[in-house]
Amino acid sequence: MALGLDGLVDVLKAAGEQTRFRLLALLASGDLTVSDMTEILGQSQPRISRHLKLLAEEDLIERYQEGAWAYFRLRHEGDGAVLVRTLLAGSDCNDPVLLRDGERLAAVKRARSDRAQAYFSRNASEWDELRRLLVSDAAVEDAVLRLVGPNPVDALLDLGTGTGLMLRVLEKTYRHAVGIDASRDMLAVARANLDKAGIVKASVRHGDILNLPLEGQDFDLVTVHQVLHFLDQPELAIAEAARVLRPGGRLLIVDLAPHSLEYLRDAHAHVRLGFSHQAVAEWLNKAGLDVEQTIDLDADDRSEAALTATVWLARDRRLLVADAKSTVRALAEQTI
Repeated sequence: MALGLDGLVDVLKAAGEQTRFRLLALLASGDLTVSDMTEILGQSQPRISRHLKLLAEEDLIERYQEGAWAYFRLRHEGDGAVLVRTLLAGSDCNDPVLLRDGERLAAVKRARSDRAQAYFSRNASEWDELRRLLVSDAAVEDAVLRLVGPNPVDALLDLGTGTGLMLRVLEKTYRHAVGIDASRDMLAVARANLDKAGIVKASVRHGDILNLPLEGQDFDLVTVHQVLHFLDQPELAIAEAARVLRPGGRLLIVDLAPHSLEYLRDAHAHVRLGFSHQAVAEWLNKAGLDVEQTIDLDADDRSEAALTATVWLARDRRLLVADAKSTVRALAEQTI
């Protein structure tokens, strides 16, 4: 549905002021806080907040809370958002004001990356120890890409996004994506990784994967990569993932197969020592999903301590039910 005359004028008025246009250009490059934008534009926080409020009122940007911080980003949906992206595409990339903003934005992102790297460095030894037992990232990525397939995905949700690996692996598959994680330190790492990869169509935010801050039936694909073994009741996470799937949507899970490495409970906070095909299939079935494919991946390290990973792909069966009813209806009409 196209904008009416009044709506068109309102969007142009909102975007037509210089500071607001600069803010839109910055937010097209990823999620930023008011403090980030204050630092980049060199304007007061109340002034920046007032401009952001006007842009939000026209549904050109969206705001979400992460603890004490509020993040803003350019909206993906809506006629106003489409018009704004057209206006941004028509701007001169060599404009001195926009170039200066871009340089300051790059400095803010470098600082963000440095903070994330400092956190990651503090925990590197533990990560490296565990990674030696796991299937290589390359093997997992290959399996994920094969199961998801080449068809484009409109909306992706990555639960327990961690460093944002799945958002990067599936970048060419989705139109837009959201990553959710309970650790603000890991979200900082994920944002830095998305910045480094130049991915602006994905955002990450703080949230509880057992109680998602999202409406239902919004996503075509949900991924849960190496998360379930940290949960006391992983079936609740599966049920919550199913809740936000669109009819016919798919859920992809990557996690550990059953193992006996008890020390991982204390050393790496593992609550569950892997999952059998049967257990996960039962949880998926209870959540209204049908298993389509299952793949076991062995670690490169063939020692007894090496861990096998399993990839499950399941689909929301509601579309199948709707298709079956349509088929029965069509056959009935043919016999009349």
